[in-house]
Amino acid sequence: MKSQEPQGASIMKIGILGTGHIGKTLVRKLSAAGHDVKVANSRGPDTIAADVLSTGAHAVTAPEAVADVDVVILSIPLNRLPEVAPLITSVPAETVVIDTSNYYPGRDGRIDAIEAGQVESLWVAEQLGRPIVKAWNAIGSDSFAKKGKPAGSADRIALPVAADSERDRKVGMALVEDTGLDAFDAGTLAESWRQQPGAPCYCTDLTREEMAAALAAADRARLPRRRDLAVAAIIERVGDSTTNPDAEYGVRLTRALFM
Repeated sequence: MKSQEPQGASIMKIGILGTGHIGKTLVRKLSAAGHDVKVANSRGPDTIAADVLSTGAHAVTAPEAVADVDVVILSIPLNRLPEVAPLITSVPAETVVIDTSNYYPGRDGRIDAIEAGQVESLWVAEQLGRPIVKAWNAIGSDSFAKKGKPAGSADRIALPVAADSERDRKVGMALVEDTGLDAFDAGTLAESWRQQPGAPCYCTDLTREEMAAALAAADRARLPRRRDLAVAAIIERVGDSTTNPDAEYGVRLTRALFM
């Protein structure tokens, strides 16, 4: 696929850690948008599938992925983020670090601080020892892979982007735009619980016009129960906790449970 000029951001050097459900689509879409993308996973560059690299990204080692880049995107399970913290300490302070993860205790194990009410993004920032941007966590992998649209399109899906630094948040928002989605300024990390699993905006494929009301309607105390109900329903349907549902079923389920 021929690359194009980025819609939302100037051309950036981006390092992505993770080639899972969301990570592989990030690699394809950001490199297709014209960015200089390097990608690494936990098993080595030789294990990264050719289709992930089909739009121009380069497979590298994890240390190479975070070296000499403008942006680092972490798209790995939340419980593995402390493992990459030593890598992130080598990243300059001006480099924007974006996290796409969510807390699922059935996969991540019980994290007492989050269970006690700490905002997931603040826990992540604490583990990494630096500020982060929260983005691309609130969309199902099938919707992300298939439903992106050019800017200005009707019914373009919007995603919340949160960060304490206005500069970093703007970078995250610009890159979200380059992946075929409308970016919505969701404020600081302290408020990013409103985009956690179980919230009305989480994987419900809302538009920019619908996003503000969804964020405002979030009820923090009810999020874990709603999240766990959705997980149980998906496992019952697909048979395991690692296969993500297709967009039609996933959006129908989350809208019924979260909104």
